[in-house]
Amino acid sequence: MSADQRRARLGVRHHLAVKAAGVVEAADGVVALHATDPATVHLAVRARTGFAGVTDVERALYEERTLLRLLGMRRTMFVARPEVAAVIQAGCSADIAKKQRRLLARHLGEQGYPENVPEPENWLAEVEESVAKALAARGTATAQQLSEDEPRLTQQLIMAKGKPYEAIGNVTSRVLFQLAVDGRIVRGRPRGSWISSQYHWSTLEDWLPGGFDEWTVDAARAELARRWLYAYGPAPVADLRWWTGWTAGQAKKALAELSPVEVDLDGVTGIVLPGDLEPVAPPEPWVALLPGLDPTPMGWSAREWFLGPHRERLFDGTGNIGPTVWSDGRIVGGWGQRPGGEIVFRLLEDVGAGAKAAIEAETGRLSDWFGTVRVTPRFRTSLEKELSS
Repeated sequence: MSADQRRARLGVRHHLAVKAAGVVEAADGVVALHATDPATVHLAVRARTGFAGVTDVERALYEERTLLRLLGMRRTMFVARPEVAAVIQAGCSADIAKKQRRLLARHLGEQGYPENVPEPENWLAEVEESVAKALAARGTATAQQLSEDEPRLTQQLIMAKGKPYEAIGNVTSRVLFQLAVDGRIVRGRPRGSWISSQYHWSTLEDWLPGGFDEWTVDAARAELARRWLYAYGPAPVADLRWWTGWTAGQAKKALAELSPVEVDLDGVTGIVLPGDLEPVAPPEPWVALLPGLDPTPMGWSAREWFLGPHRERLFDGTGNIGPTVWSDGRIVGGWGQRPGGEIVFRLLEDVGAGAKAAIEAETGRLSDWFGTVRVTPRFRTSLEKELSS
């Protein structure tokens, strides 16, 4: 399968060339939306629908609850349909939860301040139960309110002891993180505006009566691999491993359930779902302005076929992508928002007069969408900083 075919699939299936009918369909097209930066969710949906505003996304997240925020692949925050969230929880989050629990218990026993916590595993289990009960009684609560209900959340830890960046902090966020990655509590509305990352919390049962659908680990991993392959395939197995955070053995076992077909990707072996070998018709020419950490460019580890030589300008030092300009399945530039609110872009290659005009028009529409809101990406890249200054 050629790079042109991969780019055609990306445009169609990620709803960048053929728009989604609504918020949930936009999320499904990429399996789940990246949500480490809260603004990414709203901007990613807007790019895939052409119309969805903040109120549309908030309605899906907090009123209809057809989307759910959770910690998933690679210990990253995502937003997905509850049915997909259940697959992520069983296939990825549960594994992360076990590792983080061991780490937190060790820190409590070795790095407690002013003294270590005796029997840290038992202490942690008791505090978790107490917090869960307090949250159920309140219905919804902030971290501060839960600390008032359970004072042990103010237990402190010394992190990076002896290092120049040594810090002492409460264990509050670590315990809430653990309860969330275990699938017991969920993040609800932010405490501030839609770009805030401080949330009100609820128990999963209160937020989503009946909780998650039950999946075995093996079935969940196979289902998650199937969804990823449809959205991001064909691709090398290494890309699936990177996206999920699975080991080689976990990925191999999940794929064995699917019997994927090997294909040649310009000299690299990729896989595709059986029955998904027919070419996708190239869509009409399209352009898009995607936010930092958008799920499309963050869907693969090998990105040369759509990124070209632009990695240095568009990624930060730890592998996070900034705001990007796309044309027909390729990244061709970046964009930023100036202090006065103006959206500006810079092309990193010649795209022709027609595509440039379409990008200018899309820039104007995005400026109108922002209105008076100013957003600074959570992870900043060299090009975004230049454009935003």
